Amino acid sequence: MPTIRILDREGLETAHEAAEGISVMEIIRNAGHDEVLALCGGQCACATCHVYVDEEYLGILPSMSEDENDLLDSSDHRQANSRLSCQIEFHAALTGLRLQIGPDE
Repeated sequence: MPTIRILDREGLETAHEAAEGISVMEIIRNAGHDEVLALCGGQCACATCHVYVDEEYLGILPSMSEDENDLLDSSDHRQANSRLSCQIEFHAALTGLRLQIGPDE
């Protein structure tokens, strides 16, 4: 089964099985990482699922929508590799994806 690697806010990295066709946010939450609040439930309305994606995967992610870009612009913690995990649908090409959970907004 495909996996993703999640680095939590404490710096602990863990690998988790990842089902295709669901958002990376759902995978993170299903893995028990409660640091990702996802208050809007994945509707791209709150930015509480902010993550930093390893640069090697940025080129294969779906393009960022204008809404996602606007929400990330409202964060004091935005970086070049920032994404909202609710906007990334997991598929096999993302196997091994490594990301860090963003700081608490």
